[in-house]
This record gives sequence, structure tokens and C-alpha cells, in this order.
Amino acid sequence: MPFDRSYCAMRGKSALLMLYCALAVCLSSGKAQAQDDMAEKVKQLTQAMSRVQEQLNESQRQLEEMRQQLAELQIRAGKASDPAPSQTADSDAAKLAAQVEDLRERQSLQEAQIAVQEQTKVESESRFPVKVSGLLLMNGFVNTRNVDMAATPTLAVPGSGSAGASVRQTIMGLDMRGPHLFGARSHGDLRVDFDGSAAATGGYTNGYGIDLVRLRTAHAALDWEHTEAFFSMDRPIISPSVPDSLTAVAEPPLAWSGDLWNWTPQFGVSQDISFDSVPRLRAQAALIDIADAPYTASLAAQNGSTPTQSTAEASRWPGVEARIATPGGQSEEGAQIGVGGLFAAHRSIGGTRFDSWAGTLDYRLPLPGSMQLSGNFYRGAALGGLGGGAYKDYVFRLDLDGGGFYFRTLDDVGGWTQWKQRVSQRLEFNEALGIDNVPAGELRPYAGAASAVYQNAARNRTATANVIFSPSAYLLFSLEYRRIESSPVNGPTAASDIIGVAAGYKF
Repeated sequence: MPFDRSYCAMRGKSALLMLYCALAVCLSSGKAQAQDDMAEKVKQLTQAMSRVQEQLNESQRQLEEMRQQLAELQIRAGKASDPAPSQTADSDAAKLAAQVEDLRERQSLQEAQIAVQEQTKVESESRFPVKVSGLLLMNGFVNTRNVDMAATPTLAVPGSGSAGASVRQTIMGLDMRGPHLFGARSHGDLRVDFDGSAAATGGYTNGYGIDLVRLRTAHAALDWEHTEAFFSMDRPIISPSVPDSLTAVAEPPLAWSGDLWNWTPQFGVSQDISFDSVPRLRAQAALIDIADAPYTASLAAQNGSTPTQSTAEASRWPGVEARIATPGGQSEEGAQIGVGGLFAAHRSIGGTRFDSWAGTLDYRLPLPGSMQLSGNFYRGAALGGLGGGAYKDYVFRLDLDGGGFYFRTLDDVGGWTQWKQRVSQRLEFNEALGIDNVPAGELRPYAGAASAVYQNAARNRTATANVIFSPSAYLLFSLEYRRIESSPVNGPTAASDIIGVAAGYKF
């Protein structure tokens, strides 16, 4: 065959053109895919609204037909003289009236569905969904004897009682869902309340100052199928449960009475361990920054100083904690037993070093009749920063002869247990008992004046019982009784009975 140059040139140009088109398609496919995803979502929403609108139009047409039939029957009933046909007409008219009312209800429901489809959603700057939630909570209380904080008592002290009401335990929160990263689902949440400092800055404030907003808890996590990496501001992982209460929300009902509850910054990982593809154990480990105990903070206030770092931060080493437990299923009702441990270094006055440590056991056991038994026990030392240790990690006293001081880290043992009876989804009863105890023999040589309540506290016991009633998904009511008994090492036990009522609205 003779060689045709023009034919080859045309073939070459065609090949180049096809190659260019292929490259253009590849370069634009990434952008087009994102646009197609968004267009598909808009298309689905539009189709859903169109279907609802068609149903609404059809219901309106049927309603008009029913009205016409009803009018005709009423006319016939008025003209008829025979009692039997009149009764039949009345019966048919009643049936048609019921059908008309049913159509009206359907129309109202469909209009509400359209309104939901058209409403504006809360979004973050990243365009991922954000849900606003919270609990508007009003508490009333009567304390028969003196306590450390009238609205949120945790310690009984000598003196007369008090009564009042508060809305400072109201909670507001945000729940966030983010993108998939490294094959994991990302999510987070944040909770605040209004139980911060109520110091007035001038003028009349009704006891409600401007520094009320307080960070409670925060979480951010990446979830894989069997693994979770997280950072949080929450209870230590060695103490996962909390007794139920609606009158003690700013601090748990057994705070400083056996519940290691203090919200603390943590960074950790959780891993489900499976045998034969069935989850059997859950292992957790985290770094933790433990706050100072109330007694440590009160010492700084007495000296007129404001520390820029906690005793844990001064050690320059983070604390570590770990826990291993049965997974307990997907719900909060499954059986669960866990053991844990914690260690954290501290550096206190004069550069003195001491260590916090704890061994823990926690459990949640379903019982017959929709009942449940749960609790936590611990043994350790210097646990004041976690909510134990009788409000302190250590005690000290000056050596008047040598010019130095004597220093002692305090051992600690305690725990709590709760029995829950869930009568129905709307009604439950809870009874709980907790105790935190520091050995009196370790504390007695360092006892201070009678007014030094934190320094002298050796044992704190709390018993509580409440009923929580929820007439709807949004309303909550509770009546609670609590008795706090606090024993100083150098004085008689002080006790106070607390009667609390609560009304809450969830949103």
C-alpha cells in the first residue's frame, strides 16, 4: 500500500485530541465528584419535599370531595321524611365528618414535615453539623445544719442551717460531628454550667455575678471499629460511673464521699480486645493532669498568693492511668466490671516531692426487675485532686525549733455503691452510700485550729435517696434526701440533712 502522509497526520491529530480530552476529564473528575455529591444531596431533598407536597395536594383534593359529599348528605337528610333513611344519612354524615377530621390531621402533619425540611440547621464554620442541647434546671434546698456550700453541699460543719433556690446548675452543651480522618469517625462535645465564681463586681447582682460560666466537660475523639483515640476534660477513666441525681449536678451527690469525680484534662486511647470476633475486654490508657486539692488552694489563699502552676505541673511529669474492663455491650445497662490504676508525680512547698497513686475497682450489674447495682472502690494516697483524700493530698506543720517543716502524704480509702430501681421509662428510684476516709493516726499530729475544716477533715460519709420522674421526654422532676456526716480529727462529727427538689427542662 502506498504511504499516505496526510492520512498519518490526521491520525496523529486525532490521537493527540483524544489524549487531551482524557487528561481534561481526569483533572476535572475530582472537582466534579464533590459537586456531584452536593448536587445529589440537594436533589434528594428537593425530591423529598416534592413528594410531601404532592401528598398534601392529594389530601386537600380528598378533603374537598368529602366536604361536597357531606353537604349533599345533609341536604338529603333534611328533605327525607322517612325516619330510617334519615338515620342512615346521619350515620353516613358522621363517618364522613370523622374522615374529614382525619384528613385535617394528616394535612397538619404534612405541613409540619415540610416546615422541618425547610428550616435552617445549626452549622459550624467547617460546615459540619452542630447540635445545641442542655438542661434548664431549678433547684430548691433546705439544709438543717451548716454546710460548706449551701446550694451544692459536700461537707457538714458546725453551725445553723440554710434554705434557698438556685438555677446555677443549668447546663448548656454542643455536640459536633466532623469528617472521617484516617479511616475514623471524628466527633466532639462540650458542656458548661453556671456554677463558677459568683463574686459581684459592683452593683446589685442577686448573688449572681458575671464570672459564672464554668467549663464542665469536653471531648474530642477519633473512632475506628475497635479503637478510639481521644482527649477530654472529664472524670478519670479509672472512675467511669457517677450516682444519679437531679439536685446535685454541679458536683455529684457523693463528691468527696467516695466518688473520684473531678473533671481533669486527659489524653488517651481505648482498645477493644476480641476473641473469636467477639469483644471481650476493653483496655484504656491515658495521660492526666491532676488539679490541686481544695486544701492546697486554701493554703495559697491564706498566704495571699496565686499559684501559676499546680503541684502536678510543677513536677514536669504528666500522670498516667489505665483501666481494663468487660465492654458491657452497647448500652449503659449491660454488665461491666473493671480494674484500674493511677500514678502521678507532684512537687509542693519547698520543692518537696510526693506521688499520687490509686488502685480501683468499678462495677455495673443488672438485676432482675429492671434494677441495677453500680459503684466504685479505691485505695491509694494523695487523691485530693481527684475528689478524695478528705479534700487534701498532704498535711504539714512548721518546726519551730529547727526552722523547717514536717510534711506527710496522706493515705486514702473509699468508695460508693448505688441501687437503682427503674419502675418504668418515666419513673426511677435511686439509693446510694459513699465514704472517704483518711487514717486518723496520720492526720492527728498535723491538726490545726477548729476553724480549719479542710485541714482537720478525716472522714466524710454521705447517704442519699431520690425519685426522678419524667412525664415527657423534655420534663424532669426530682425529690431527694441526703445526709452528710463529716468527722474532723480533733472534734465531734458534724451532720446535716439536705432536702432538695428539682425541676428541669431538657432542650
